[in-house]
Amino acid sequence: MYRGTVYPWHCDQMGHMNVMWYVGKFDEATWQLFASFGITPQYLRTSGRGMVAVDQRISYRRELLAGDVIVVRSAVLEVREKVLRFCHRMENAVSGEVAAVTVLTGVHFDTELRRSCPFPDAQLARVKGLVSDFDPGI
Repeated sequence: MYRGTVYPWHCDQMGHMNVMWYVGKFDEATWQLFASFGITPQYLRTSGRGMVAVDQRISYRRELLAGDVIVVRSAVLEVREKVLRFCHRMENAVSGEVAAVTVLTGVHFDTELRRSCPFPDAQLARVKGLVSDFDPGI
């Protein structure tokens, strides 16, 4: 789970949070999710591994305004040997309204060879335990 706030500089000329900040907050939530099953910055640096997004879909549902407090709830939808599909649901933490939902597909890869590679057994086992039947609705 990720928690944050919409600051005035996140807002565009129409007064609501600009799409670039939705993506940024989803990215921050992604690293929280990855850390929960062992894909940490330290692991990536010391193992010569990385994660790359190969597909992202976003559905914007409600506007967020400066001062809004948000929570991003994450779920793992599917995991395979080298591939992870997951989603984030961004909510207004006060009203509970869903502001946006995204579904991403990520690939684990070797940073030297620049090719996909399997998740280590320990991380794969941990993430398999997080797979949810959550329906992101997009």
